Amino acid sequence: MNDISALFSPGAGFFLIAGPCVLEDKSTNLRVAERVARVGERLAVPVIFKASFDKANRSSLDAPRGPGLEDGLRLLQEVKDETGLPVTTDIHEPAQAQVAAELVDLLQIPAFLCRQTDLIVAAAATGRPVNLKKGQWMAPQDMANQVEKARRSGARSVSVTERGSAFGYHNLVVDMRSFAVLKETCGCPAVFDATHSVQLPGGAGSHSGGEPRHIAALAMAATAAGADALFVEVHPEPARAPSDAASMLRLSELEGLVERVLAVRAAAWPGSRSTDG
Repeated sequence: MNDISALFSPGAGFFLIAGPCVLEDKSTNLRVAERVARVGERLAVPVIFKASFDKANRSSLDAPRGPGLEDGLRLLQEVKDETGLPVTTDIHEPAQAQVAAELVDLLQIPAFLCRQTDLIVAAAATGRPVNLKKGQWMAPQDMANQVEKARRSGARSVSVTERGSAFGYHNLVVDMRSFAVLKETCGCPAVFDATHSVQLPGGAGSHSGGEPRHIAALAMAATAAGADALFVEVHPEPARAPSDAASMLRLSELEGLVERVLAVRAAAWPGSRSTDG
């Protein structure tokens, strides 16, 4: 188990959460994880590998959901064994928290479930760091109550991830004030989800659409606005991804994106730590 709690301390510096939307076959998972690990090594940035064992909030009943808890944790174990990276995944039910925490270094609460008290309490009680994704309908300051739930339930390390706010039908916008508000009201790192923020939720009928051409611009703007970390879903061939194909970043573009984000961070926040060095 990797102790990543230091990443959530004030002034700890930039970190990256990256991986495919949902766990796939061993070859694909490792291909992505190894590339993500190399990006972290080359740019001296702490990296957490992300992939979900279940996508429980798909648009359609026929949409692929993932391998499930047992097989998903086995696949995540393979990633840890092969790369040494810490890993994170979503949980959707309180009963999944302790089981996942036996392996996972960071537990993630999905945006649609960010006010589910029993789920947050169960995640916090494991002692693992908890990443709360902000609901698309919630103001950033309202996440302070959810962070308090986690902390009062035992979580010592918490982050909140901004992933855009609902703007009419099938559209999201990112309020760049959110990062300052999250840090002021929640007192924890504010992460920017650069790929879910370009989703067009349900915009393709049986699945969500997306506008990945805006990923880089939003990531750099969020960094300039004060985001402490970057969350990016990546895939070697996004069009073939079983989930979120329309909004993922091509794996080969990840290093260039992180380089640009680090350059913006250095220019906008010259006194901050951009790496783990």
